Amino acid sequence: MSPSLVFIIFAVCIAISIPVASTLGIVSILPGVVDSSFPATGEFIVRSMVGGVNSFPILAIPMFILSGMIMAQGGISKKLFNMFSYFLGNKTAGIPMAVITTCLFYGAISGSAPATTAAVGAMTIPLLVNLGYDKTFSTALVAVAGGLGVIIPPSIPFIIYGMASGVSVGSMFIAGILPGLLIGLCLMIYAYYYCKKNGEDKEKIEKNYATLKEKGFLSVFKDSFWALLAPVIILGSIYGGIASPTEAATISVFYALIVSLFIYKTIGIKDVKGIFIDSIKTYTPLLFILAAAVAFSRVLALLQVPQYVAGWITGLFAGKVAVLIVINFVLLFVGMVIDTGPAILILTPILLPITNAIGVDPVHFGIVMVVNLAIGFVTPPVGVNLFVASSITGIEVMDIAKKAFPFIMFFVFALILITFIPAISLALL
Repeated sequence: MSPSLVFIIFAVCIAISIPVASTLGIVSILPGVVDSSFPATGEFIVRSMVGGVNSFPILAIPMFILSGMIMAQGGISKKLFNMFSYFLGNKTAGIPMAVITTCLFYGAISGSAPATTAAVGAMTIPLLVNLGYDKTFSTALVAVAGGLGVIIPPSIPFIIYGMASGVSVGSMFIAGILPGLLIGLCLMIYAYYYCKKNGEDKEKIEKNYATLKEKGFLSVFKDSFWALLAPVIILGSIYGGIASPTEAATISVFYALIVSLFIYKTIGIKDVKGIFIDSIKTYTPLLFILAAAVAFSRVLALLQVPQYVAGWITGLFAGKVAVLIVINFVLLFVGMVIDTGPAILILTPILLPITNAIGVDPVHFGIVMVVNLAIGFVTPPVGVNLFVASSITGIEVMDIAKKAFPFIMFFVFALILITFIPAISLALL
């Protein structure tokens, strides 16, 4: 069975809305069904699926999902937002900037873009609207800033890339810090421009700011201290060599439980069971997608797709810059139609040999890949963050996407800098 036919069937299945996991399973097993001599038998597919998720690093994913959900229920995002609003709330575009900064910090807790969008959006969008900001703008702001959740470490896509490429997950986490901050800065620049152009309701903003000021810095800091400490503990334990990313993910679960149950007391013992159930419901479909994607990536290897694609790209495009531009376009397109996890598992074995051949550091390429796919969180038709934000406000997905377009352009500008200035990703290593 030719690789082209496999991809055509894959595209058709996606187009007719067959679930991604089922699509991956179908195209993985078809070559063996059509050609009995093909090595990828049914037994091979099942072994690949089981072996693919039988991994110590991958255990970090359900742990980060669980800790993120506990912190979302525990109102951690609100306490972070209050702290940043205290410093930025009376500045031009200060409240939108506080939202972006909250997404940065919450991303350093949850590792998930949809989780960041849901937790921060549910709390900040109503506040932004009450302060006079356009509702669609507020929704688009949170949807795009939520994408920082997969770039600022810890990041679930970084874990998946590490699993697919063999690159150290800890190195990916360190490399993601400066790119995440750069993207956050770019989003703030557009937020400032938008607010300067369209104006703000200074009276409402000053009233809200005065309420925080009345509490005083010590009171606000004390209330948000344990929330601010979360990413320090999670990332500090990794960078300090105390724990692996998987162990740090487990630490984050216990930390989230202790803070939410006994310090903030925002959840009760009776709520814990429901949070665990919701986490399982969230992770189980993802686990099946990851397993099927591993099997599909191995089938692609047997079909020699990586060599075929590498030959096609290097044959048509000469030079490092041209190849990177083509790869960015491919990743941006894939991010629009395929979820991040399976996209990384499918494309890493195909594209990594090409980038290695042109001298791109595997860690740098991992950052470029995840940033590209993060843009897919806010681009139709998949655009998970758009759907999450739409569920919070009731605004149509396409209306949010239109308002998010300028933010996305600034996101893309940051991507260009990250792609062609490797030091942004590698300076801290």
